[in-house]
This record gives sequence, structure tokens and C-alpha cells, in this order.
Amino acid sequence: MKLIKTEEAVGHVLCHDMTQIIPGVYKDARFRKGHVVTEADIPVLLAMGKEHLYVWEKTAGMLHEDEAARRLCGLCVNDHMHETPVKEGKIELIAGADGLFVVDVDRLNAVNAVGEVMIATRRTHTPVRVGDRLAGMRVIPLVIGQEVLDRAKAAAGDAPLLKILPFKRKTAAIIATGSEVAKGLIEDRFTPVVKEKLAAFGIETISVALAGDDRDRICAEILKAREAGAELICCTGGMSVDPDDRTPGAIAQSGVRVVTYGAPVLPGAMFCLGYFDDGTPVVGLPGCVMYAKTTIFDVALPRIAADVPMTRADFARMGHGGLCLNCEVCRYPVCALGMG
Repeated sequence: MKLIKTEEAVGHVLCHDMTQIIPGVYKDARFRKGHVVTEADIPVLLAMGKEHLYVWEKTAGMLHEDEAARRLCGLCVNDHMHETPVKEGKIELIAGADGLFVVDVDRLNAVNAVGEVMIATRRTHTPVRVGDRLAGMRVIPLVIGQEVLDRAKAAAGDAPLLKILPFKRKTAAIIATGSEVAKGLIEDRFTPVVKEKLAAFGIETISVALAGDDRDRICAEILKAREAGAELICCTGGMSVDPDDRTPGAIAQSGVRVVTYGAPVLPGAMFCLGYFDDGTPVVGLPGCVMYAKTTIFDVALPRIAADVPMTRADFARMGHGGLCLNCEVCRYPVCALGMG
């Protein structure tokens, strides 16, 4: 850093906070470390008694933290998100649409491994709403070499690190199993829960069928729902390995390609997911979905709603962090459940 006359400081970067005191009115940092001095700042600084300033010497190949933050933001920003103004060397990205937030975790890790730069994000595969904070980025020093930003860009590659996939699926059919429900012996408490969870993602339930415990009938209702154009088919109950639980067999019989029957998430181990050839998903929901606050269905539904095909490998990764702790106040998805 160097000491220069205040009148010559336009365009230079301050090395420390500068406090302004107006007795009985104001006492705070009038200019923060890292502030780039403007022409309008000169009379204010002189009025504060600052005839000389310590500033960072401008050196070829060095960037101020504000410009560096903009470069990092450029590695991340994508459709359906916008950036905040740079403040104290930091920029944040804000969601501009409801959807599934996806992070390329490997490339993000590569950027953060460069050193002297940082990008912090929400966890990948988190559902977000308009206005949610997605990420924040800045560099660690006040000024940074251009070559560090070049290495960060090389680590990030050409595609943005972040994206929001808007929710696409808009309709669903629910097939409630269980002879006791079909015969009216007990109230169907499962369907209202599933309807509410679907509605949270803008998905309308267009039909509800009571299929009992007969595998052929459950299969027929699945095919009927598909013919009716349901974009998601949910079968509730009958998902355990007991002989009279027929739902997994009916799902397989309907012709779907079963991705998984079972998931390393508690509650929700008996979850089933398959796809018809046209991509229509069929889910088998275990009984825990009816009474537990958060289950595997809450983890998978945002991806299904955003029309992101799920693989067996996706489910395998959910075991790390797949144990719900049954917190007294559930804050999911501000939680690691099933995030892998």
C-alpha cells in the first residue's frame, strides 16, 4: 500500500475502514476497507480531515475484490436466478423461479480447492422458491491476482456451476390400496396427505382410485391413470414384504421399468420408483408417508416434479445423511436428509 493525497485518490482502493463522527448524530464507518474512491467522495473525505489516504497500489494483473466477486459470479449464474449488487466484496444469487436447485458438486469443489476464492451454495437437489438465496461468493484477500481467477475459471469449465430446473409435472393420480379402505371399514387418511404434498409443488390430483389388495386391480388402475394422462402416478400403501402387500408386484406388472424398490432413507425404506417408456413416473409410497413429517417421498418429489429422471445410483448416495432425526421442529429442506 502507499500514502497519497486525497485529491489524487479517485479510482484507488482504501486499505482500511474510515470512520466519520457527527456528534450526537452519527458514528460509523463512512467508507469501508476495499471501497473504490470516487470523485464525489473527495469533499467528504476532506471534511473528515483526511488529507492523505493509504491505498492499495495498482499493479498489473491484480483485481479488486468487487471485480473478482463478479468474475466468480459469472462461473455460477444461470437462467432463473439473479445476482445482488456487490457489497463488501460479496455477491449473492437469488432464485427467480420455483424449482429444483442443482449444483455441479465436483466442479464446485474444484473451484474452492483453488485457494483465495470461495463459493458457498445450498445443497444440491434442494427445492427452492422465488426469492430464496442460492449462493454467495467472494475472494479472501482485498486484491487478488488475475491468474488465480483464471485457475478458478479453468476448474469451473464452460458451463455454469448452478441451475434451477422449474417444476414441470402438473397432474397426478393417486391409487389407494388396502381392502379395509376399499370396503369403507376405515377412513382413507393417506390420500389427503399425498394430495397436500403434491399441491406444494403445483401438482393437481386429477383422480383417486380405491384398488383394494388385488394385484391385477392395482395394475389396471395404474394403466387407467396413465391412459388418462396423469403425469405422476402414486400408489399408497401395501409396500412391505408381507405376502398380502401387493403394490410392488402390481407396479412391476404394469410394465414400468423399476429403478428401485427400497431406499437407504429412514423413514421410507420401502419406497418404490419406476418409469414407463414415455418417462411417466410411478411411485409406491410406504405407510410412513402418511404419518411421518418428512420421508423419502419429500426427498424424491422435487426431482420428480422437475422431471429429473432418478437412477439407482441417486438413491444409493442418499444413505449418507439418510437418517431423519425426528427434530421437534422440522425444518426440511433446510436439512441434510437424503441429500447424499
